Amino acid sequence: MSVDDTYVLRPVERRDLTAVAAVLIEAERDDGREVVLGEEFVRSEWGRAGFEPRVHAVAAVDRAGEIVGFAQAFGEEPTIVECWGVVHPDHRGRGVGGALLRAVEGRAAELLAGDPGGRVRHAIEARDRAAAALLRARGFERVRHFWHMEKDVSGPVERAMDPDGITIGPIRAPDDLPAIHAVLDEAFAEDWGYHPEPFERWVAEQAGEPGHDPALWAKASDGADVVGVLTATLWGDRGWIGEVGVRRSHRGRGIASALLRRSFATFADRGVPRVLLNVDAENPTGATALYERAGMRVVKRWDLWERSLGAIDRSRPDP
Repeated sequence: MSVDDTYVLRPVERRDLTAVAAVLIEAERDDGREVVLGEEFVRSEWGRAGFEPRVHAVAAVDRAGEIVGFAQAFGEEPTIVECWGVVHPDHRGRGVGGALLRAVEGRAAELLAGDPGGRVRHAIEARDRAAAALLRARGFERVRHFWHMEKDVSGPVERAMDPDGITIGPIRAPDDLPAIHAVLDEAFAEDWGYHPEPFERWVAEQAGEPGHDPALWAKASDGADVVGVLTATLWGDRGWIGEVGVRRSHRGRGIASALLRRSFATFADRGVPRVLLNVDAENPTGATALYERAGMRVVKRWDLWERSLGAIDRSRPDP
């Protein structure tokens, strides 16, 4: 598929990972902000169980054969396909984004087996008005707002005192993994967009994460029972907190805060200067306030747009 006789869409190979990441990094730098995602994010996405670049992704290349844009469509649930894409700042406004979007829409339709009730979700940087206009023209509506939050841990960080009756400490892998999985399942059961993940698949995906290191994880125990969990990984010079979950029976006791502060100290001890996480800005459990009280600040905002597979009118022109 060609775009204005200047660009061609082609399948993606695993060897393209660094080139795709370079486009993402340039897009992140374009607004004058720090790189939050980078190559480790792409590596993480491509490491998801069942992901195959040639099947789930497409690249836009220029006449020199250089990748200037990328998009992917991948579903972990039978009725939902998640998409995201990026175009190099020097190649925007030339129809590349629209062509990539149409291409992943086609992939999504295949993954959903043409089910008109299937849902397609697309993530974009919240300030990207051109991408928002493109999605709106294709029948998408914004459904959720998220934040990437960060804390500077380049200086000494004190570990928090354990809450009364609770012990905060490292996990024992693999022995603790079933209990950790059960805590996370309960903690996030009512969150928007959450879907239960089979234990074996969850373990495989955690192990496949770039920088996977169970020594960065932490648990909160009430006697012999695991009641709180924090997962984390290391991406280059960035520590990433994956999930923080506490059983409903033990909320309001400072457990999540203690887990966070332990994680900050663990990364600081390793010489990691900054720690980040991703959070639903509309989280009903007060997670954003918790992170703000822990000294984290918003460094990036992004939105999820969604439509049903059958809602689009493909005759509508792109803006």
